Amino acid sequence: MGSPPVTVALIDSAVGPLTAGVTDAGLVLLEFSDRARLDPQLATLRRLFGATEFGRHSMLDRITAELAEYFAGTRRRFEIPLVIRGTPFQEEVWRALLTIPYGSTCAYSDIAERLGRTNGQRAVGLANGRNRIAIVIPCHRVIERAGGLRGYGGGLARKKFLLDLERGR
Repeated sequence: MGSPPVTVALIDSAVGPLTAGVTDAGLVLLEFSDRARLDPQLATLRRLFGATEFGRHSMLDRITAELAEYFAGTRRRFEIPLVIRGTPFQEEVWRALLTIPYGSTCAYSDIAERLGRTNGQRAVGLANGRNRIAIVIPCHRVIERAGGLRGYGGGLARKKFLLDLERGR
């Protein structure tokens, strides 16, 4: 018998519709529904986890509630379990992203240095771009060394919105 499918649903949010995917173990996908990479992300999910199907799941209810609290400014930390699958380096980068505090930012080069890859900011950027769990794994908190916004799959307007939200603006 195969593994249970990933249950997928659309969630309305302050940054537009999000596509969420969950298993009994936790959140495996949170992506901007209008993003061109959504179809490839869903294909990757099917490769990593098996079938996907639209439906209801208690983990979907949980991420919907946590996102509503986040956008209302009352949640600073997500508690839903995450199911992170990628290359060892990608997983290392994604775990590093989880350590960036709410309302803070850091540079791609800071993460590369933290991971022992002094000149690895490009590799960090690529791993950041392959993050399948937007917002919860806060890739929006990674910026250029000089402070500029750059490289957000959901678009720079969303990145700015999320950073401003977290800074109380």
